[in-house]
Amino acid sequence: MLLNYEQRMIQDTARRFAKTEILPNIKQWDKSGVPRELLHKMGQAGLMGICTDPEWGGAGADFVSYVLAMEEISAADGGIANLMAANNSPVLAALRDHGTEVQKQRFFPGLTSGETIGCIALTEPHTGSDAASILTRAQRTGGDGGNFVLNGRKSFITAGRRADVAMIVAVTDPDAGKRGISTFLTPTDNPGYQVLREEGKLGHRTNDTCALAFEDMVVPASDLLGREGRGLGIALANLSAGRIGVAAQAVGGARAAYEAALAYAQEREAFGKPIMEHQAVAFRLAEMATQIEAGRRLYLHAAEIHDSGAPSLKEASMAKLFASDMAEKVASAAMQTFGGYGYLEDFPVAKILRDVRVYRIYEGTNDIQKIVISRALADG
Repeated sequence: MLLNYEQRMIQDTARRFAKTEILPNIKQWDKSGVPRELLHKMGQAGLMGICTDPEWGGAGADFVSYVLAMEEISAADGGIANLMAANNSPVLAALRDHGTEVQKQRFFPGLTSGETIGCIALTEPHTGSDAASILTRAQRTGGDGGNFVLNGRKSFITAGRRADVAMIVAVTDPDAGKRGISTFLTPTDNPGYQVLREEGKLGHRTNDTCALAFEDMVVPASDLLGREGRGLGIALANLSAGRIGVAAQAVGGARAAYEAALAYAQEREAFGKPIMEHQAVAFRLAEMATQIEAGRRLYLHAAEIHDSGAPSLKEASMAKLFASDMAEKVASAAMQTFGGYGYLEDFPVAKILRDVRVYRIYEGTNDIQKIVISRALADG
């Protein structure tokens, strides 16, 4: 596809930000996590609310622009890109589509500026892709205008510790099945919001991934996002968007690995010439470049369909499946190009390989993507 002016501008903005604000510090942040100031700078650059209306402090751009920016940030660091993703979609997207005017006035300015950060608390220890099986309970007290008391546990929550606002999915009517699940948007400074631990991870070490507990957490009914009993639909409404975003993240990581390998192959000499001039290396790089371009075309195609308002579940799953598998293969091929140096943390590809592995797992494992795709094919 040919990008329009606004899409190119946002892509360029994200690329410059990644180059000047993230890459010079990434080795340090991979050990310590990112400072809060970086997320504020991302908000100032328009990256924390790309598709949000300018009335609420966002960039007001289309979804294609968002995933283009996601690729650029992910090429610098996957963990930071995931913080950006959680804030943009589903949190801001759900607030845009289901929030009351009061909720929008309360939460939009901070979330789009990066002054506050959002997270989604959906996954639980016993359930991952099967979101309808959650057990966290929100029991109403004091009638329709009263409060809810939340009890339960969540796991693998991106930004679970640093988030100021949590989008929490909980069961409000245990007898109603999927229609008994509701979503809340509420501050995390509530005494009942507890971070049990911050997980040690293979990759994405720049963000905090946490296990949470809610213990008699009192949440006012005014923090209910959308209608009671419609929470699962709200939480899953941006499923396609999330999967397209993961595909863009995967392409960004793969591109960074490829670019590092290409530069190394042009400099490193063996048997009297740059290794790029050896067919085994040259052909490997050719395959890497081709696979990356294919992944990019898949996510952009899915993003165009999403922007049109047409269903994009199949295309999103295809993009996520292909791009995440591709990113791991490309990062591994980049490590092979570096030889022994690729296995060292002093060189970039070891970190990239650690970071891209999770793309095959989150936003629905790739096994789930194959189920979604095959069902769509069966339905015609």
